Amino acid sequence: MPNLDRRRFLSLAAAGAAASSLPSFAMVPAAAQDFSFLFVTDVHIQPELHAAEGTAMAFKKARTMHADFAIQGGDHIFDGLAVPMSRSMELFKLYNETEQQLGLKVYHTVGNHDVLGLYPKSGYNLTDPMYGKTYFEEKVGPRFQSFDHKGVHFIILDSIGFTPERSYFGFLDEIQVAWLRADLAKVSPATPVILVSHIPLITAYAQYLAPPATPSKYNSLSVSNTYEILPLLAKHNVIGVLQGHTHVNEKVEFNGITYITGGAVSGNWWKGIHEGTPEGFTVCTVKDGKLTTRYETYGFHADPVTASKE
Repeated sequence: MPNLDRRRFLSLAAAGAAASSLPSFAMVPAAAQDFSFLFVTDVHIQPELHAAEGTAMAFKKARTMHADFAIQGGDHIFDGLAVPMSRSMELFKLYNETEQQLGLKVYHTVGNHDVLGLYPKSGYNLTDPMYGKTYFEEKVGPRFQSFDHKGVHFIILDSIGFTPERSYFGFLDEIQVAWLRADLAKVSPATPVILVSHIPLITAYAQYLAPPATPSKYNSLSVSNTYEILPLLAKHNVIGVLQGHTHVNEKVEFNGITYITGGAVSGNWWKGIHEGTPEGFTVCTVKDGKLTTRYETYGFHADPVTASKE
């Protein structure tokens, strides 16, 4: 069993007793091995702003980190929300070609900018076959999934909800919450678990910003129904939650779980440093059943003329 503090151990032991009705094979965790993986998020690839060249730089450096695999944390392209289908197809093609520089197995998380045609100005009709997350699900990967690697259980979530006004907010829908509950029920309480969500489950990002002149009735900076998820996580040995979306390098600890927001490959959307976080990606290491991370920059320099306009 991974090293746990006494409080965490007791809570997991109680959860284990409550789950005693599960099949015996589900309750015997495989011993977690040591390994590293990459968390690369918020690429926002586009032909402009030297974004493709910057992404290739990031991925070429990332492949030298001797990682087992990579998780893409969402926002592969910029900007599926607001552009015509032909542009989105070009952007995903550009991303797919550039991702080959990683040379690794990649698991993909859907980001808000990976949703096609959500904004009315995109010209999409709601009946378009590739509207919303359809293209992502058919061509990139499932909108939520789980997998196991060397004794660690990984869960990748879809945190993008749609509003009636054809915008987005942070939300895990009812189908996904039910799936998550069932998925976790199959996992031993002692097994290390790592979750991934594009929009953060927990973040302090809003505290860094001036309040908007017109507050929105929808929360686009964090998941609105995190309160539904926390009781599920409390029953398990969650060693970290990886998040994207805000383009800052941040760690928030709550109830013994660390919520790690990774800085963006694109930095300030390819226009320089964002809130003190330069362009980069996160190297994640699992050792002795615990997760540690470090942020790696890769030497990209935004066009000074473009950056000066921010």
